[in-house]
Amino acid sequence: MNKLHTLAIATSLSLFTLGAHAAENFVGLTWGESTANIDRSSTLKQNMGSDRFDDVIKNSGTWGIRAGQMTDEGRYYVTYENVSDDYGNTLKLRQQNLIGSYDMFLPLGDTTRLFGGASAGLTKLENESSGYRRDSDIGYLVGLQAGILQNVGANASIEAGYRYLRSNAGTEVAEHGVGKIGSIDLHSSKQAYLGVNYHF
Repeated sequence: MNKLHTLAIATSLSLFTLGAHAAENFVGLTWGESTANIDRSSTLKQNMGSDRFDDVIKNSGTWGIRAGQMTDEGRYYVTYENVSDDYGNTLKLRQQNLIGSYDMFLPLGDTTRLFGGASAGLTKLENESSGYRRDSDIGYLVGLQAGILQNVGANASIEAGYRYLRSNAGTEVAEHGVGKIGSIDLHSSKQAYLGVNYHF
């Protein structure tokens, strides 16, 4: 069982344990734009020069699915996210996140709430660049998020948020027939998103 599956099971069990205190369950979809801050090794800088790995995942479309439990005071939820993009039809990266989060609410009225909270989880970084061997790595994620949540009717809500995450995932960069020429590390990522939730 890999780390992603282990985290999913552990987080799900935590959510079910909190069920007795939850007012309602919810599921949701998110769509936004992500930018990844990629660090290059000194060897890669020497061998590739001014490559543009920082421009691969840059304001790139990101979709996610989530499920959790919500009370009047806050919410617990698990989110899976996927973003993939390329630069110049040569460099290509994919990032997949599995995140457990908690948000606290600050009411602005009967149907509107500000939220802020913390997240932790795992990320999988994949180097799918043309002309290079595919490589992937799973690392941790920790970060913060904030936004606004608006109820729409009795069983739905919409939200807008911003998330910042730090990570330690990294992959090797190796040309076909040449071998390793360096490595890249996912230092951090940021995301602005919109979401819709169904409550039950």
